[in-house]
Formats: sequence, structure tokens, C-alpha cells
Amino acid sequence: MRYAWLCHPVTVTGVLVLLINDHLLKHTWPGFVTGKLSDVAGLVVAPALLALLLRRRADLAAILATGVAFALVKTTETGAELASQAWTFVAGPSRVLADPTDLLALPALALAWWVRARSLSRPSSSRWRIIVTMPLALLAVTATSSATPPYSAESVEVDSGGRISVPTYGRTTWISDDGGLSWSEITGDNHPRPAQSAQCVPGQATRCYRITAGRLGVEQSDDGGRTWRPSWEVTGDALERVTRQYGGQAPDLRSRALAVQARPGGHVVVVANGVDGLAIRDTSGTWRRIGWPGLRTAEVDTGPEWGVALFLAACVLFGGVGAGLRRYTRAYTGSAVAACLGLLLLLNGWPTPSDDISLPLRVLGFLAVLTGGVICVVLAVGRTRPVATAVGVLGAPLVYGSVYLPFAGWAEGTPESYSVAVAIASLLTAIVVLTSAALIRHDTRRPKPFPDE
Repeated sequence: MRYAWLCHPVTVTGVLVLLINDHLLKHTWPGFVTGKLSDVAGLVVAPALLALLLRRRADLAAILATGVAFALVKTTETGAELASQAWTFVAGPSRVLADPTDLLALPALALAWWVRARSLSRPSSSRWRIIVTMPLALLAVTATSSATPPYSAESVEVDSGGRISVPTYGRTTWISDDGGLSWSEITGDNHPRPAQSAQCVPGQATRCYRITAGRLGVEQSDDGGRTWRPSWEVTGDALERVTRQYGGQAPDLRSRALAVQARPGGHVVVVANGVDGLAIRDTSGTWRRIGWPGLRTAEVDTGPEWGVALFLAACVLFGGVGAGLRRYTRAYTGSAVAACLGLLLLLNGWPTPSDDISLPLRVLGFLAVLTGGVICVVLAVGRTRPVATAVGVLGAPLVYGSVYLPFAGWAEGTPESYSVAVAIASLLTAIVVLTSAALIRHDTRRPKPFPDE
């Protein structure tokens, strides 16, 4: 009966809405309608999936758990953060935002309960419906979302009272009364003065600072501006991380303005870095890139590495299962190749409003993954060697983790070097793939426990 709930036409419609809206429409026409449509469809589908993990007659618990989890994620920063971490591991760099207006979708749980009641009188779903619906539902609920702070620091001002102000586009200004040690955010009309790109330390005309043109950096002069040397800049792996944080805004990543303030024990320098927020030199001479005080910075985009991990995991899954197939090997291989090639199109064809060609390519890739995957599942069920199937099913997530996790660590600064992350990922992946191949080869050399069909 629980499978009948998942395979009910309304639930299946919700799955299709999630797939089309989250993986296609949201990227082409982002906005209120596509955002809320995903919430409604997700609340219809999620209880049916969750009920599969619970004991029979726990359907009410599945619906209540879905509603409570949804409310916590949408109304608390802790819930949104936990959801972000979970989705990042499952579906690549993701950001789930707390948005209380999404609670408008909660009445969709009533529709889920109605569907559950209707499914009680339906006969058990056939195996092919379950096989098709289950992976589609899991794929549908793994859409991602991201966001960056809606600020851009364009100037820095120090008033006669020693207050440091950083006006941003819009009605937000960041204020510090202690030389940049702490910051507060105020809203209201701001009228920033023209950006100041260079300044000498008050009372110390020989020490001067200026922003580095076209880069995230500051230069320093100790002879009143006659010669300059780098004082702080973002380079190498740190620059790669920053560039990936802001994606399409990366070409505009540069320092905009600075201000120097004399403080007891030395001086401080505050730098406005556009969308990247602030950088500060304290009185000890230490530079810190602090971004937006108190706000979570944008996620480092490890999308390309996530795509490679997902593609290799799919190859291991299809390859492992196919290696133990006793019949229909040609049809299975062709379908598996089509599914993997379709996955490549999906991973490399994310559409944007100005990219009309990638949308049909992505639709084609989606159809190839769907068709090829379903055919492979139908052909494989009941016809594969258990060991080969187990190797494929277990090896796929191991390959995914061995490829993706080193780069996820690099995005957080450990390891520091991208080349080290590449070496770690390559070594771990090679171990998993070679071990999987050895296990399958050993199994195929054993006598078959059953005759060919």
C-alpha cells in the first residue's frame, strides 16, 4: 500500500513538477512562482517517500515529520544551515535559505494526506511503476539553491568622531566604532561620498596605502608614494576560491576603496571589496579578509568536481551491475551509455536566461538519463549476479565520495592546495575502482550458482 501512495497519479505529477521546475524552469525563469511551486510539489512528494522508511501505518507520522522539518528549515537559521550541509553533500554546493513566506505552501500537506487516503483503495502498484517512480522521486527532491549576500561595498568613510562607515548599494550601511573590531548593520538612506582609492596614515605622511587596480589587493608605500609594494592581495588557491564563490560576478571582483584610521598602538586600514565585503589591517599589521560581518559567505562552487564525481559514480553503478548481467547485455550496455552521455549533457548544459541553446540540450540529456536508466533497471532486475550488483551499488557512492570530498575540503581550506586535492581524489578513486574491478573479476571466474535463463 505504501508503494501505491508513491505511485499515485497525483504524487507522480508532483515528482514531474519538481523535476521540470527545479532542474529546468528555476534556472531559466527564477522568481516567486517557480520558487513556491517547488515547495508545494515537494510537500506532496516528500511524505510518500518518507513513509517508505517507516513502519506500516506510520503515514501520519511521515506527514507531520515533513511539515515540522519544512517549518524549521524555513523559519530558523539553524534548520536552513543543516539543510544546506545535507544538500551540499548529496547534490553539490547548495544553499537553503530561511524564508517564512514559504510556509504558504504548508496546506499542500492536506493534499498529500488526501492522496494517501485514496491510495488505500488502490491495488498494489506493479513492479515497473515502483522501479520508475522511486529513482525519479529521489532525483526530484535533490534540487539545489544558492544565494549570496545582496550587498556590494563600494566606499569606506571615517567621520570626525572616528566612526567607520561602509555604505552599500541600497539602504544598508555597516558601522564600526572600534576600528573594525566589531560591526553593526543599520538600514536607511545612505549617501556615500566618492570612493577613495588611496590615503596616507594621518600624522604619518610617509606610510600610504592604495588599492591595486583591477584586483583584490592593497599596495603600500613607505616613502610617501614614490615606490609601492604589495601589502595584501588574494592570489593562488585563495583567489580561485573567491572566484568560485561569486560565479558570474567574479569578473567584477576587485577592491573599490579604502580608508586609513590612526588608532592607539598603530593604525587600521579598511578596504571595500565590492561583493566580497571587507578586508581589514589591524594595528599589529595583520590583514584579514572578513567578508560581511556576521553573515555566512557564499559557498565555494565545486560544481565541476561534483559533476565529475556524479558521472564516475554513475559509470561504476552501471558498469558493476552490467558486469554481472546474464542476458540482454547489448541492450543494457547501449542504454547505460545513453544514460551516461545524457548525464554529461545535464551536467554541462545548465541554462541561463541568455543561453537558449543549452536548454534543449539539457532536455535531451534529461530524457536520455530517464529512458536509459529505466531500461537498465528493468533489464537488470532478477538477471544479474549478486556480487557484481553489490559492487556496483556500493562502489558508486564510494567513488562519489572519493572524488568529491577532497574538493569539498579544499573549498573549506583543507587541503590548502587544489593540486593536493586532485592527487588525493585520484588516489582514492583509483583504489575504489581497482578494488571493484578485482571483486567482479574474481566473482565471474567462480562457477555460476544457477543456469542461464
